[in-house]
This record gives sequence, structure tokens and C-alpha cells, in this order.
Amino acid sequence: MLARTGMGRRAAGPRAAALLEVGGYGALLVAGFGAAVGPGVRPGEVIVADRVTDPEGADHPLGTAPELATALEEAGLRVHLGTHRTADHVVRGAERVRLHAEGALAVDMEAAAVLAARAAHAPDLPAAVLRVVVDTPERELVRPGTLPAGFRAWRVLRAAVPALTAWHRQLAAAPRPLTSPQPSTLPQEAS
Repeated sequence: MLARTGMGRRAAGPRAAALLEVGGYGALLVAGFGAAVGPGVRPGEVIVADRVTDPEGADHPLGTAPELATALEEAGLRVHLGTHRTADHVVRGAERVRLHAEGALAVDMEAAAVLAARAAHAPDLPAAVLRVVVDTPERELVRPGTLPAGFRAWRVLRAAVPALTAWHRQLAAAPRPLTSPQPSTLPQEAS
């Protein structure tokens, strides 16, 4: 199942909670677009979160991140693995520098809210977060190059689908401490 939660934590959290209350999912994938906060990452590259944090100090570790990163690399995508930070606004300039100094590789506006809903409604559900980079510290969002970078990111996200399917199959084949089988996935796309 593919569900669009909307942009920002206020939209994403309640939407994810409502979907997760229904249950029956085999995995949760938060996928969409984001910003790199450190140097060395280009638009169109993928950042897979091994943990997601928010400004209030919530920390959501993601144990399946290495498997997802490997599946994406095997699909020919350039992948970075590290911490994502969820913010309530577009992060620019000095704030990016600060987040990178704190260990973040990427910033988005939804992942922490979706993972908080998971913690409340389906804490055993395997989860992953990936963001295809649209803007970087060297090429911030409000630039003439944003439109081509956005198209590139969209193509990369579409190209990632077979790797996401492979990741899900790998999860489905691995034994898990769940009480009942979970037949499908719940991807999330940021708008």
C-alpha cells in the first residue's frame, strides 16, 4: 500500500497513526525527498537513515537501514547511510552546518512523526527511511537549479522501487518476533 501523508509533521503523524491503527503491514518505509546538510552529497543521491531525530530529542533507531542501503547500491544508486533530522521548516545556511556538526546527513519534515506513530501503534514493525536529495548546502532549495535537481530526484526515487521491493522481500523471508504474519508494506511519500 502506498500512502501519501502530506508535508510536515502535523500532517504526516496523524495520517501515519490512522493507517497504522488499521494494521496488517509487513514493513514501514518512509520515502521521499529531502535535503543534505553536509558537503559531499549531490542532488539525486540517496540518504538512508540509520536513525531519525527531531528537535525535541526523540530518537528513532532503524535496524534495517544497512539492508536497505545495500539493496539500493546493488540497484546502481549512490547511497549514504546516517542520521536524518526532522525539522518543522526548510533548513538553510548556518542551521544546516549546525545539524551536520551534530551528526546529521539529511533533513526532512515528516520522518520523525511517522516513526513516532509507529512507536505508538506498531513498535515491532520493521521500518526504514530514505530521502533522495534535492538540495545541498552548496545548492540550496531556492535556486535556479532546483527544478532540474527535483526531476533528477524524482527519477532516482522511481528507480529505487525494485530495490525497495527487494528489501521488503528480504524482511519477509527473515524470522521476526511478530505474533502474526504481516502481508503488505506501507510506504510513505513526502509531498
